[in-house]
Amino acid sequence: MSHLAPVPHDSAYYAKCMLGGVLACGITHAGITPLDVAKCNMQVNPAKYTGLASGLATLLREEGQTGIWKGFGPTLVGYSLQGMFKYGLYEVFKDLYSDLAGEENAKKYKPAIWLAGSASAEVFADIALCPLEMTKVKIQTSASGTFPTGFGAALAEMRKNKVETRYPFGSLVPLWSRQIPYTMAKFFFFEKIVQLFYTHVFTEPKETYSKSTQLGVTFASGYLAGVVCAIVSHPADSVVSLMGKPAHKGKSIAQIASETGMVALATKGLGTRVIMIGTLTGFQWWIYDTFKSSMGLGTTGGK
Repeated sequence: MSHLAPVPHDSAYYAKCMLGGVLACGITHAGITPLDVAKCNMQVNPAKYTGLASGLATLLREEGQTGIWKGFGPTLVGYSLQGMFKYGLYEVFKDLYSDLAGEENAKKYKPAIWLAGSASAEVFADIALCPLEMTKVKIQTSASGTFPTGFGAALAEMRKNKVETRYPFGSLVPLWSRQIPYTMAKFFFFEKIVQLFYTHVFTEPKETYSKSTQLGVTFASGYLAGVVCAIVSHPADSVVSLMGKPAHKGKSIAQIASETGMVALATKGLGTRVIMIGTLTGFQWWIYDTFKSSMGLGTTGGK
């Protein structure tokens, strides 16, 4: 595999990256389950859930503590699997495409390699995530008492009503349409912003800076990349949430989109999502790079 890096990129390296991805995505997504429950309900029932704070208050009032943590199980498992492939396979594909391009072209066309690597990784990451994401959305947006909230019971129910729920891969295409552009933006802008930091702000060789400085660059780059991503992928995210609504059963994606209108799809719940995804992406990269550093693999990106 790639020999350009100081750390050999062997199967042990990729396995560590996969484990870093599990921690980065599993912990962060599961930790913000209440925000996710509020966001999904704001997209699906905007008349009742008007804002983040009021939405959370409504959920707490009607369903108590358990209401805001609905879907924690499938979120933790689903996003741990997604992170494993998203980050782990990104490293694999990045090296694979760099090797195919050859040393000179790999340097010259770095951004293209970031984009191709992240898109390829996300295809597999979403296949792993899809059944769990569908279950999570169903748990979070079903009226209280109409669908089981326990992880095992919810999965069984999804399986039992396969025809109606389109389980396990009914949402794969909208998920791909939301996640692939999102991940390409997330990895591209992250790598690009890190590069800008090390080119214009921290101009000495990256290795000469302390771990905490390097991880600070990681977090800031991740946060900024996340903000861009939230804006880019929001319309598709709204469609995914609306597909889970009983009123839209059997409607096509195009039909849902035209009925809702582009402005609403692009803006409903966007503020919440910018804060949520910015923080989320910042912490994901920070956890991932902290784990990589602790394993002696160094942080991601550079000049």
